[in-house]
Amino acid sequence: MGSKNKLKRFNENETFENVVQPSREEVLNNTLGLKGCWKQKFFKNDNPIILELGCGKGEYTVGLAKLFPNKNFLGIDIKGARFWRGAKTALEDGLVNVGFLRTQIELIDELFAENEVDEIWITFPDPQIKYKRTKHRLTNAVFLEKYKYVLKEDGMMHLKTDSEFMHGYTLGLLHGQGQEVCYANHNVYKNEGAPKEVTTIQTFYEKQYLENNKPITYIAFRIK
Repeated sequence: MGSKNKLKRFNENETFENVVQPSREEVLNNTLGLKGCWKQKFFKNDNPIILELGCGKGEYTVGLAKLFPNKNFLGIDIKGARFWRGAKTALEDGLVNVGFLRTQIELIDELFAENEVDEIWITFPDPQIKYKRTKHRLTNAVFLEKYKYVLKEDGMMHLKTDSEFMHGYTLGLLHGQGQEVCYANHNVYKNEGAPKEVTTIQTFYEKQYLENNKPITYIAFRIK
């Protein structure tokens, strides 16, 4: 994507009522005014809040919002030029239960109050395989603590990935911590039992993986 096209998307994001783009200072100083108030001030309803972390183009966020109109969905990514597509689609389709937040995922516990979030989805994250990149892996122990803080006590986590490494790493960590693994499968399209939202929503890249017979893995778990 050219820099001119990126700039155009950044500028358009500024006009979208379903996009929030706080500065790091606003987040850390809690001057955004949304922490603990996302339902009332942003979504203007009392429905459950579900996050998608590293939402990319927002395909999954929008797909979930269409499947569950009585829930609120917020896609989070630092790359606004990517989720521009999802934000624009949501507006064009009249989806009032979708929003996008441009920020770093490590700030999640600064943006949401304790127990404010009902579910978290992590779809096709970078597995950060190299050891020195472990701190950026979205299911490492530090991130799990942040998710635990913002999630309700029975809040569900979802990890959907094409990376056997990420799947295995996460399962190993969860079992090692004694967490509640509700469902785990290393090939959801070859085995029954996965929730409908796991197999009925497919991103652009996921379709390519499937065409190449690459298995898609999925874990549903709760953090104690």
